[in-house]
Amino acid sequence: MRKFLVILDDSNECANAVRFAAMRAAKTNGGMVILSIIPPEEFQHWIGVGDIMREEARERIWIHFNTFAVGIRKGYGIEPELMIREGPAVTEILGQINDDPEIGILVLAAGTSGDGPGPLVSSLSRSSGTLPIPITIVPGMLSRERLEALT
Repeated sequence: MRKFLVILDDSNECANAVRFAAMRAAKTNGGMVILSIIPPEEFQHWIGVGDIMREEARERIWIHFNTFAVGIRKGYGIEPELMIREGPAVTEILGQINDDPEIGILVLAAGTSGDGPGPLVSSLSRSSGTLPIPITIVPGMLSRERLEALT
């Protein structure tokens, strides 16, 4: 089964990428992996404090994931997988792609501010020629109706 890999973060445009991946997975009988990355700099404290912060970050991720997962299950009949990795974002995305050979497409959300598409889109599109899978970049300002029409 081909899986769509989408990145879960706190950005507003993240919802469009998740929605797009769910729609495509449903229409192609595929699966969906939602990856959330905890940056390493969040835990540069004493060991005990870092462990508590790490656990709190994982709890926030699960809450955020479950918010999306309910809609994905109801609306698209897909059971999304959650993966949580710790480290630099690009390294962890590539690691997830390498660890799961069923991942066939990476779905990223483009930022909506005038500052560009966002750091992940910028970093990964520069190296897109060497990636083992294609990248789909979903504009953050697309309406649900437009997403439906495109998928």
